[in-house]
Amino acid sequence: MLVDTYRRNMKRLIWTQVLGLLLGGLLTQLCESFLPASPAKTFLTMSVEASVGPLSVDLVVFAFTIGPLILSLNVLTLVGIAIVAFIVRSWI
Repeated sequence: MLVDTYRRNMKRLIWTQVLGLLLGGLLTQLCESFLPASPAKTFLTMSVEASVGPLSVDLVVFAFTIGPLILSLNVLTLVGIAIVAFIVRSWI
């Protein structure tokens, strides 16, 4: 039986990114809550944001709006992705 390793690797990559972003967001919130005001806190929580939207779709029967979708990256987000990638690489 042939296994499509490309699809399996892409799924693993996408899940690693999603879980890493969630872990990084959690680390960012913890850092903002517990660290005192300092240059370290500013460095760890300063983020770069990219946004798309809003996207409006109007069909005859119903209409909906999606957005805006915002991706916020900072140092702790990258740390979260690295931690999840390390766990996935060593565990799976």
